[in-house]
Parts: sequence; structure tokens; C-alpha cells
Amino acid sequence: MANVINNGIPLINGMLCGWADVVVLIGGVPITGIVALDYNDSQVVENKWGAGRYPVGRAKGRITAEGKIVLYMEEVHALEAQAPNGRLQDLPPFDIIAQYLPDSGIIKTDKLRNCQFSENPRKWKEGDTGQEVELPLVMSHIERS
Repeated sequence: MANVINNGIPLINGMLCGWADVVVLIGGVPITGIVALDYNDSQVVENKWGAGRYPVGRAKGRITAEGKIVLYMEEVHALEAQAPNGRLQDLPPFDIIAQYLPDSGIIKTDKLRNCQFSENPRKWKEGDTGQEVELPLVMSHIERS
């Protein structure tokens, strides 16, 4: 009998990847004090018009990559210790590697290339028991494999 999820749809692909299956490396070093990683690339895709009411073709333009990483403050302090003058923004460009290690054993790797931090904020409020620091990323491109 096929495995069935509670909504009645059969389990087709087996176990899915979860946050516990994600390993993130900054400059080749695994990061354990990470709360979130968010990245995206987009490309300009436009219709090109000629005679008639409908486009006669389509063209692709610039690819833009953007993202952010959320780290515990202690992890940020470790990165600041590697930075000239303690400023994250002064770190030389680095790569962030996100590896997805599902139970299937098929590893998927995304490489965020030539990253730099553009900000280093802190936001504290009463009752906080820790500090999560959201760091916007500037990157050149994303390699997906």
C-alpha cells in the first residue's frame, strides 16, 4: 500500500528537505548560529513588439541577485573579529554555500558568489532573551547545482 499524507495525496517523492537538512558555510566555515537564509535572483524578461497586436518576440536582460542572512549576535561577533576595524562591511567579498542534505542522499548546492554585507544593525527590546541580526547581502550572482 502506498504511503498517504493526511490530505489524501500519495507520498510521491519520499522525505522532503527541512531546515535541519540545510548546512550553510561562510568562507568555507560551517555556521551554526544561523536562523534564516533568504536569497533570490531575478531577470528582466520583456515582450518585443512589431506589426500587429501581439509580441513578435521576447528578450532577456540583466540578472540581479539579492538576499539576506539572519544570525545570532554571537555569530556576528565572530565575523566582526575577522573584519578590519571590526566592521562587517569591510570584509572582502566571500562566498556563502547552502547545501541541502535530504535523506535521499542527493545533495543540492547553491553558491552565493562574491557576497558582502551592506549593514550591521542591532534591534533590542524589553524581554529579549537573545539577538537575531538580519544582515542584507550584496552579491554578484547565484550558482545552482
